[in-house]
Amino acid sequence: MPRKTPHPASRRRFLKQAAAAALASTLPCPTTHASPIAPTTPKNRALLAPNAFYPLPLGSVRPTGWLRAQLQIQANGLGGHLDETWPDVGPNSGWLGGTGESWERGPYFLDGLVPLAYQLDDPRLKAKAQKFIDWTLTHQQPNGSFGPASNNDWWPRMVMLKVLTQYYEATSDPRILPFLTRYFAYQLATLPSRPLQDWGKFRWQDNALTALWLYNRTGDTSLPTLVRLLHTQGFDWQKNFADFRHTERMTADQLHLPEGGLSDLALATHGVNNGQAIKAAPVWSVLSNKEEDRAAIHRMLSALDTYHGLPNGMFSCDEHFAGRNPSQGSELCTVVETMFSLEQSLAILGDPTLGDRLELLAFNALPGAFTDDMWAHQYNQEPNQVECSLHHKPWTTDGPESNLYGLDPNFGCCTANFHQGWPKFTASLWMASHDDGLAATAYSPSTVTTTIRGVPLSIHEDTEYPFRDRITLTLNPATPTAFPLHLRIPAWAANATLRINNQPQPTPTPNTFARIHRTWTSGDVVELTLPLTPRLITGFNQSLSINRGPLVFSYPIGETWLKLRDRDLTADWQVYPNTQWNYALAVDNTTTLHATEHPLTDAPFTRHAAPVTITLPARKLKSWQAVDSVADPVPPSPITTSEPLEQITLIPYAAAKLRITAFPRCAPAQVST
Repeated sequence: MPRKTPHPASRRRFLKQAAAAALASTLPCPTTHASPIAPTTPKNRALLAPNAFYPLPLGSVRPTGWLRAQLQIQANGLGGHLDETWPDVGPNSGWLGGTGESWERGPYFLDGLVPLAYQLDDPRLKAKAQKFIDWTLTHQQPNGSFGPASNNDWWPRMVMLKVLTQYYEATSDPRILPFLTRYFAYQLATLPSRPLQDWGKFRWQDNALTALWLYNRTGDTSLPTLVRLLHTQGFDWQKNFADFRHTERMTADQLHLPEGGLSDLALATHGVNNGQAIKAAPVWSVLSNKEEDRAAIHRMLSALDTYHGLPNGMFSCDEHFAGRNPSQGSELCTVVETMFSLEQSLAILGDPTLGDRLELLAFNALPGAFTDDMWAHQYNQEPNQVECSLHHKPWTTDGPESNLYGLDPNFGCCTANFHQGWPKFTASLWMASHDDGLAATAYSPSTVTTTIRGVPLSIHEDTEYPFRDRITLTLNPATPTAFPLHLRIPAWAANATLRINNQPQPTPTPNTFARIHRTWTSGDVVELTLPLTPRLITGFNQSLSINRGPLVFSYPIGETWLKLRDRDLTADWQVYPNTQWNYALAVDNTTTLHATEHPLTDAPFTRHAAPVTITLPARKLKSWQAVDSVADPVPPSPITTSEPLEQITLIPYAAAKLRITAFPRCAPAQVST
């Protein structure tokens, strides 16, 4: 089948221009700097408001169980081999001194490769990352700037700053802090005459986050000044959402997409920018210490949910805001950037609702965009996704390859950027608390190793969550030590139970962090049970979706995979339906929904090994059809249909590559009793 031409966009043209004349230089021999994990992350210094929690240094949290298997699948797939099959991050990358792509793709790739390499302790992946890091560190310009000389855009350097902070936490490489100090001095001196613009203007908070990170380690008082300047020059996200006007699906005509670059309107309604901006107010609140800034994140999330929210936890953005119709898509870049924003915001604010939302994305929207082996991904995913093929609908501004599974469908930013999803989620499972304790901010099988109040401590988290309801923590401090342990209790977790050394504890309150302060001794066991009761969620046009704990469930449509083309080590795929999908659920709030658990494998997000299913009554709705390979919007509920009652089985959202997630509901007279 002939290759289709992707939809043009201004940033694609910028990339072509930026890649044309990268500065060539000699690549230094890779070096490795290793040191023990730092005891803990430093708390916020004077001039800054305290965080509720502090992310632990990279490598403190190691995945186990099914989560480690996911990271290993990523390492065995595109995540660990992208540089071998995709020239944009290959040997000719501008971030290796070559003449290839020299903008965001090299830094994006490293932003996931570094945490993946160090959490898996994989020498092969570490060596891949080291080449880019060494080139960057050894080619800083005399004025303090760094990176390929073919462009001076602030934005890609913001991504590389995040890379270098993670690398420093994992290795204590002594080159990092002086390197960052020189760059930030250059930036502070240069921004007045060359201010933020375009992508950097809308993503200033990523830059500020690293400046605050460095301030906590060096005490350089020019860094808060830099953060204030970034905030002044950056887009005012709080003002944007205080009077949110982008309440409808955007169109190309509304956006007036220009040839020379995106307008502020296009950038303000761009999905990835909004995903990254979720942390803007929390990051600024660290310096402002104002309650209005700490609260602003909830205004933003509420607006996104109200006008563009989808049942997989995402907001629609394909590539711009697209309303609540579950046949619209979300960009994979937006998924991983929203996750990172939630992780950072949760650390700053300590708000358990952010952990709930983080898990919703991590267990649904993130794995839902990949093939089982993670050798191919989608640019856009849809909750109601009935076909993945070359079509122009339903995208606001994206092109016909947008929901193909492939190497770089539609645009390659997600190819480079998706790698940060699982590794950064893993790193954020545990955090140090401001009261010198430890917090479980999200749940997955893992081991955390750190120092609490000067005492070495490890905690092993044994769980099959989110597929099972029990979480067992075994604490092993080097000596008996008193400290608080904070356990996030999700808002949906009514009737959660807590036991310590098999002794019942007071019932924890949903939507809080349960704080347990005691003297812990080696071998102490904490058991937390979070009842996973299936529940109905009402959405667009009064449609219904089904959640069980943080998992969203979907009807799996029969799949026929057709290879579109080979792409060296991988391939691009179209997926066509081979079963019907147009069902209305015959349930209401009195219907008891039952889940059936199946054996958990190392591949829980695959159709053939779904570890939990939900069977419920439904009726076909023949009038609900697909047009141009896209499911029509969910018909307004309630509906009536003459079709007989059937039992259909739902599986976890991410296990179904073709799926229906939001269903119309039958009128009361047609509900199964």
